[in-house]
Amino acid sequence: MSYDLVVKDGTVIDGSGQPGYRADIGIKNGKIWSIGRITESAEQEIDAEGHVVSPGFIDGHTHMDAQIFWDHLGSCSCYHGVTSVVMGNCGFTIAPCKEADASYVFKNLERAEDISPEAMKAGINWSWETFPEFLDTLDRLPKGINYAGYIGHSAMRTYVMGERAFTEKADEDELKRMCEIAKEAVQAGAIGFSTSRTPNHVTPDDLPVASRVADWREVQAIVNAVGETGRGIFEIAGEHVGRDPQRIREYHERLRDLAVESGVPQTWGMFSTRRAPDLWRPYFDLLDETSLAGGNIFAQVHSRQLNTMLSFETQLPFDKWDVWKDLRSLPLGEQKQKLRDPQLRAKLVEVASGSAPKINLVGVEARPPDYDHLYIVDSMYGEQRLLVDVAKERGMDPVDLMIELALQKDLKQFFRQPAANENQDHVLEMMKHPRSVVTFSDSGAHVSQIMDSSLQTHVLAHWVREKEAFSLEEAIKQLTLVPATHWGMHDRGMIREGLNADLIVFNPETIGPSMPEVVFDLPSGAKRLKQTADGIKHSIVNGEVFLTDNEHSGSQSGKIFRGV
Repeated sequence: MSYDLVVKDGTVIDGSGQPGYRADIGIKNGKIWSIGRITESAEQEIDAEGHVVSPGFIDGHTHMDAQIFWDHLGSCSCYHGVTSVVMGNCGFTIAPCKEADASYVFKNLERAEDISPEAMKAGINWSWETFPEFLDTLDRLPKGINYAGYIGHSAMRTYVMGERAFTEKADEDELKRMCEIAKEAVQAGAIGFSTSRTPNHVTPDDLPVASRVADWREVQAIVNAVGETGRGIFEIAGEHVGRDPQRIREYHERLRDLAVESGVPQTWGMFSTRRAPDLWRPYFDLLDETSLAGGNIFAQVHSRQLNTMLSFETQLPFDKWDVWKDLRSLPLGEQKQKLRDPQLRAKLVEVASGSAPKINLVGVEARPPDYDHLYIVDSMYGEQRLLVDVAKERGMDPVDLMIELALQKDLKQFFRQPAANENQDHVLEMMKHPRSVVTFSDSGAHVSQIMDSSLQTHVLAHWVREKEAFSLEEAIKQLTLVPATHWGMHDRGMIREGLNADLIVFNPETIGPSMPEVVFDLPSGAKRLKQTADGIKHSIVNGEVFLTDNEHSGSQSGKIFRGV
């Protein structure tokens, strides 16, 4: 027989966690056809000598719902070996929605997820109203990678309630309608239902996004309605209940009881924080408690510190401070010129050394500087130095040093400000927990604030190669089979005959994230952070070579995954 594609002489690490082995992989009609020694002809052949061949990575937490319309690659996830993503997390989707009411979904997304409304207006060609129609629209779009999506609570609320969704509880008829819409969406292929109750999610005018206005009764009713379909997952950006053990316990009992009564698997993200270093532990106890009670909850965890990326090209802690805000309103070229003025520079340092003004900051917006936790980013590998330590060595004020380093690199110097996961021992413990999934890149959101689309390559570079905390086989299983199993993608996540041919070919000695850069390629010309990867030779999606050395082949073989 003849194959469409043969990957020759690679070390196959198949996603099962078992040791790798040398083999060829024959692909036909988008499927893995055979594994072994292949001598038959093929239309295309890839030499994988000296490389690992693994399943494509699966990211269970992204926000590409708008981006999918203008970015046919799925960047920046696609550059990091990701071949399938789950979008629509935290209640944020753009369906159901009438085109005339698009401002409602834009209002939910703009500040909470740092997605430009101008980009959405310019980049989205509206051709749906209901969620099933939305999925059909996505089916028709050119796609480089595969997508699954939740129906989001905020969009569903504004669809049913209009402007009242941002201020009022739902009445009985409205609640009944939302339950019907959720069931319809899941039966049409939505991977589940998502919501947000976190104070980090606000509108541009500092009001709660629509889902946060709902009471628990509303959430409970919708999840139980999803449960009636016998399919679907419930994802929640959780409530802020502080550190009070009683409040935490009450919240956990609600989550546990809902998982048990609905029969719907439940998932949420969890981070550690230096302000409450052990707060994450009772949440992980909840995973086992729920399992013993007959329910299923799994945690989504990150692989590194959650970092706000700072630069003059993106954001700085001082952007809204006196003197600074006038400077930062100017084009970058003018900022650079003015930063060379000794008098202005001294004033900027003086202001930045004072008390921070009271500004409502949410999510990963730049915080007032804590110099004991502010790092200079010159490389994505190895240890990075604290700004304050370098400032002491040079006898400079830390802010003055920030300015100096930025000027030396044409204002392109990056700094990072950890917002969570400061304790890496805690991160490793969470990653190794049997009821957690290493995911949560937030790719598609916070596009000028963070760069976590490289989560997967960071795992392989940092935790496998540098720290030796996981074997390569263990790590690949965490990034492939584990998320595929939890999100029901049973046709992906392993290298097995008959499964979809989503594969990556990479060098285990060099794979890792490259330095990010700021680009202005959104439909409105707005900025975002872009980051590719080192060491990935090929990405293959549904049997077609999609990327080679970070360059697009022209293939658009990605598909919409409909939950089953």
